[in-house]
Amino acid sequence: MVLARPEVDVPKRPKRLSRQTAVRLGLMALPVAFFALFFAYPVSAIVARGLKDGGRWQFARVGEVLGDERIGHVLWFTTWQALASTALTLVLALPGAYVFARFDFPGKQLLRAVVTVPFVLPTVVVGSAFLALLGRGGLLDELWGMRLDTTVWAILLAHVFFNYAVVVRTVGGLWAQLDPRQEEAARVLGAGRFAAWRRVTLPALAPAVAAAALMVFLFTFTSFGVVQILGGPRYATLEVEIYQQTARLLDLPTAAVLTLVQFVAVAVLLGVHARTVRRRETALKLVDAAQTSRRPQGPAQWALLASVLAVVALLILVPLVVLVLRSFDGPDGYGLAFYRALASADDNGGTFVVAPLEAIGNSLAYALAATGIAIVVGGLAAAALTRRAGRLVRGFDALLMLPLGTSAVTVGFGFLITLDEPPLDLRSSWILVPLAQALVGVPFVVRIMLPVLRAVDARLREAAAVLGASPLRAWREVDLPLVGRALAVAAGFAFAVSLGEFGATVFIARPDNPTLPVAVARLLGRPGELNYGQAMALSTILMLVCAAALLVLERVRTDRSGEF
Repeated sequence: MVLARPEVDVPKRPKRLSRQTAVRLGLMALPVAFFALFFAYPVSAIVARGLKDGGRWQFARVGEVLGDERIGHVLWFTTWQALASTALTLVLALPGAYVFARFDFPGKQLLRAVVTVPFVLPTVVVGSAFLALLGRGGLLDELWGMRLDTTVWAILLAHVFFNYAVVVRTVGGLWAQLDPRQEEAARVLGAGRFAAWRRVTLPALAPAVAAAALMVFLFTFTSFGVVQILGGPRYATLEVEIYQQTARLLDLPTAAVLTLVQFVAVAVLLGVHARTVRRRETALKLVDAAQTSRRPQGPAQWALLASVLAVVALLILVPLVVLVLRSFDGPDGYGLAFYRALASADDNGGTFVVAPLEAIGNSLAYALAATGIAIVVGGLAAAALTRRAGRLVRGFDALLMLPLGTSAVTVGFGFLITLDEPPLDLRSSWILVPLAQALVGVPFVVRIMLPVLRAVDARLREAAAVLGASPLRAWREVDLPLVGRALAVAAGFAFAVSLGEFGATVFIARPDNPTLPVAVARLLGRPGELNYGQAMALSTILMLVCAAALLVLERVRTDRSGEF
């Protein structure tokens, strides 16, 4: 009988393992199919069309393109402005991260929401806001006769505006959870204030600072809308150049090479970022953020708080306020002239087939559909990644992040040339736009839901399985109630980023169904005060919708410590 027990028990272990593997593969099936069909296939098709001639790969074109002096200038400017934007963002945002982490003051939660508004705004709106502030007839032009549009300073300031919240949320979230008693102990042992911070706090913050810097660099390295509006003909990033080569010059070989360069650079950045995040998650012992926050004490701390509030006011609030004011500043004085003009297609000189105001309904419908797709695909992906990862799952995790750094222009144009034959002839279908927008929303869903899913006690699932629940029912009965708020936050972020997606949508949105960002870009691309004013009005509407979504997120956030 003693020997019989192992003979009976031995088959159970492989069955259990195979069942877990089958569940994981089942969860991954839809996300893998989604990314293979709507990301890998369009991108690879564009690259193949550009680098193949007569069925043979023409890799010599890579050297020809990279040897072009003008392309070399684009590569240099893309890298240089990303480094400069990252450094400037860190310099201006790290004091804000400290203030939000360590200080408790009235209006802190509201200010945190205001600081985060730019991050969820479409890049077209950000460009419009800075155009109204720094461009011809802007506030700076009216007050001092200065114009900074079509200069690198406008691009850098807009990038800081856009990414300020990344540093505040990422670094500030960790800073708030670091035990201040460690630094106090160093000071008791004789270290000065700065020496204690440099030797104790800074090493602990270094992984978070590096992670934030890499994220900012990634977003600015692939910048499109901001540079397209503010850079003028003089400045172009890789993303802008890919758009120019694809849409205007129809030079697919050059666009394909630039896409590959951007893809490789982004893959390296994501790899470094993943390692940094792992260090951040495993190397520190954290405390409750509520224990580290207190009112400012002494003149120095009050001065620091005042300086941070001044930076937020000048860098974030002023561009948004100027944008709103420009939308009301009509030819006959302040009023609703530009908003009323949005209701008619006849007032736009043939720019639109339909009234620009219809873009609001189009954007909301597309964003809702994209959010549904992103929640389903991202939720399944997050559930699959909840289990302990091997190489296959880690590779799957990296795949999910690639759309954030891959040229949206390439994806959009790839949709047009690949999804044009049965059974996937979608070029005339409304679903094409939500599919492209969902590619950007899925990574946000995964990043928001995954930490919460991993925090669920696995013993609860095991207990449900012992009681006879299937994996699907166990997830529905155990995980879903616990991650409901995270799911709402993920849906909100997916909605906001889908609402503002521009790079791919500009290719695939039909003329009679434009989205808000596409409509804004079209209006800005045409001369005339009426077109400019309507662009400001549409940008204001888009900003208010995104801000409303963000305020809802602040009410349902599961992490009250402020971590992004």
